[in-house]
Amino acid sequence: MTSTGTPLGAPAGRPLKAVVIGAGIGGLTTAVALRRVGIDVEVHERASELRAAGSALSVMSNAIAALDTLGIDLGLEKRGRAIETFTIMDYAGSPIRDLPLKEVTDRLGVPCVCVSRADLQQALLEEADGIPLTLGSAATGYTADDTGVTVRFEGGGEARGDLLIGADGFHSAVRRQFVGPEDSRDSGYICWLAVVPFDHPRLTPGYVGHYWGSGQRFGLIDIGHGRYYWWGTKNMPAERSHHWPGGKDEITESFAGWAEEVQEIIRRTPEELILGVPSRDRAFLERWGEGRVTLLGDAAHPMLTTLGQGSGMAIEDAVVLARTLAELPGDVPRALRTYEDRRRERTRGMVAASRSLSDLEQAETPERRAQRDDHFRLASHASLVRQYEESLTFPGLD
Repeated sequence: MTSTGTPLGAPAGRPLKAVVIGAGIGGLTTAVALRRVGIDVEVHERASELRAAGSALSVMSNAIAALDTLGIDLGLEKRGRAIETFTIMDYAGSPIRDLPLKEVTDRLGVPCVCVSRADLQQALLEEADGIPLTLGSAATGYTADDTGVTVRFEGGGEARGDLLIGADGFHSAVRRQFVGPEDSRDSGYICWLAVVPFDHPRLTPGYVGHYWGSGQRFGLIDIGHGRYYWWGTKNMPAERSHHWPGGKDEITESFAGWAEEVQEIIRRTPEELILGVPSRDRAFLERWGEGRVTLLGDAAHPMLTTLGQGSGMAIEDAVVLARTLAELPGDVPRALRTYEDRRRERTRGMVAASRSLSDLEQAETPERRAQRDDHFRLASHASLVRQYEESLTFPGLD
């Protein structure tokens, strides 16, 4: 209650209602999680259709464990492929280090699953069946008072709820209203991405291989059902990576002489399936919300992809937000600030670690490449296990 007696939750007799902006991984997971704890939800998405671009991602053990605390099972192992081996190699395919990820996931009893974005999106849409979802609904701003939040959309539409959750990604309109204009931080390289049917004698089920060169990396990931996800990076100025003109020839030339499986999957990939995206994040934001408004996922803490935890952090956010609102239903602003406090250190650490590891792995000079390779080649098994256990364990409401 406020000092004037105004209720800070929902009016007596009805559940809280949340308006979620964004129907990506974070937004859909939030909608599903909120409904699980008895909160009404409606979702608005600026795109006119839900299309998962031709890429994939890893849903790490911590994210799957987080969903399990709300009884949510997306059946990801049937849709994708659990990681069985994770090897770092040089550009030619000679091993640098086998990483103990599978050892840690076996100990935790929860796998890491690699899955296409389209398959993960479909799993979430099935779980969100019945939740109102409006496409072509671009938020332009909001107005909040003691009783709720009104969101405005292009074309003059509005939505009203007891709280607003900005899960609208890197270019979040919700974030922009209370933070203002911001600069992004470029990574210094481009990412090329594709998903294609693929097999190769060197690749085993559940394979993840990272190949390192000079200012370049390549990833090959089994996502199940005879498909592989691949990504390649190359150092280049932001003015070019942000406006890459397209074309497969540059990629083929960039990875000429690399491991045979790397060259082969590029060769087999139709040019029109290759995405070129800039890699960037933002300086960590300490304040994620105000009053009845908060942020989640990339809208709150965009990070580079090096750790494969972007989706994991959004899923953890959604679960912690839902459980915190269920714990403090009578005071929405307090619940939202509590959620933010619970998530700040965990996500700050992931953003910083992703940036630091990205800088190391994209090494271009001989000295930095040697430092990078020795960092992993000489690291003790115990230290690698400890790092994986820390990142792959869902911290709950700590």
